[in-house]
Amino acid sequence: MKVIVVGAGIGGLAAALSLRASGHEVTLVERTARFTEIGAGIQLAPNATRVLRDLGLLDTVAARASRPAAMTFRTWSDGTEICRYVLGREAETEFGAPYLQVHRADLHQALAAPFPPSSVRLDTEIVAVDQDDTKAYVTTADGERLAADLVVAADGVRSAVRERLFGADRAVFSGTAAYRALLPAAEVADLDLPDYAGWLGPGRHIVHYWVRGGQLLNLVAVFTTGTGTGSRAGTAPWGESWTARAEPGEQLREFTGWDPRLLTALERAGQVFRYGIHTRTPLTRWNVGRVALLGDSAHAMTPFQAQGAAQALMDAAVLGDCLTGVTPAEIPDALDSYVHRRLPTATRVQSGSANAGDAYHLPDGPAAEERNTRMAEYGTENRFGPHSRAWGSGRGEP
Repeated sequence: MKVIVVGAGIGGLAAALSLRASGHEVTLVERTARFTEIGAGIQLAPNATRVLRDLGLLDTVAARASRPAAMTFRTWSDGTEICRYVLGREAETEFGAPYLQVHRADLHQALAAPFPPSSVRLDTEIVAVDQDDTKAYVTTADGERLAADLVVAADGVRSAVRERLFGADRAVFSGTAAYRALLPAAEVADLDLPDYAGWLGPGRHIVHYWVRGGQLLNLVAVFTTGTGTGSRAGTAPWGESWTARAEPGEQLREFTGWDPRLLTALERAGQVFRYGIHTRTPLTRWNVGRVALLGDSAHAMTPFQAQGAAQALMDAAVLGDCLTGVTPAEIPDALDSYVHRRLPTATRVQSGSANAGDAYHLPDGPAAEERNTRMAEYGTENRFGPHSRAWGSGRGEP
């Protein structure tokens, strides 16, 4: 069958590769003029790396990745350890695939490399999607109408295809925003930072971990924000662009009083970016006829369980599985099966990630102390931590 995938991010590329592996002819349509990915660190739990293994890309990605042995959660002011969750070889044995931390560009490059350039349409914006009983169509900004048996929309948090399928439905500001930076290892060698940690404080948290085999420290500092009261319903003071630069010293003012090691790292960060974190309202369906959503276009979530990219990769794997061996006439039923298998899990993870952010940002006092006790107890009951509930099992099922 002929398939058009709209969007060449992580989800779109993985979907295109999965569908090609299922025997279909895929055209990838991307609105940007360059086949590239921006950003910084990204975490790949075992549910994500199992998909990469099935695509034949795990070794390539792992060669440029870091493999944390454990994660610790700590208090914001002095770094007191709240709990420790096991990763490394133990997690790989338990879940059938490794936990990796990579630079987003390295992952994107690994996904893009196997895809033939002749099947990629860059600098092509989609302005309309329609379908009839036998075909689906996308119309470009230049007026060209492209036909396929199936259209997969992986066009991100501000998905144009989603709006055309289900009506006006804007991205929702989460009430949180983040600073991000990459620091060379030499810049933080004297700070005695743990390899992988989350620091929890009132209205804020910081996560840092290594990428590129320990060459770069990825640091993300998240804070509650908004207009007026700063409520979750507020409006982001800036958009979700990953390329907006922070004003000099801005991140230090936002995290005044935090552990001196973190403030030193934030101060030494030569280039700090800031962005508002946006999500999408959960849908009850992702497909109409021969058109389906995938990744952020379907279920954009906050990053507080490190599952955004993983869930997009899972979408791609299940979509390819559901479309293996089907005829064009069977596409609508196959897409129903894809959504049936993926929507409940993605929606549950989406909700869990938002709840995790709320828990991370509790003010000092009884509620935070109760959270810390609960996190420590969970580490005793399940050494891999609560986020591992999203990782599946070592049997490899999506």
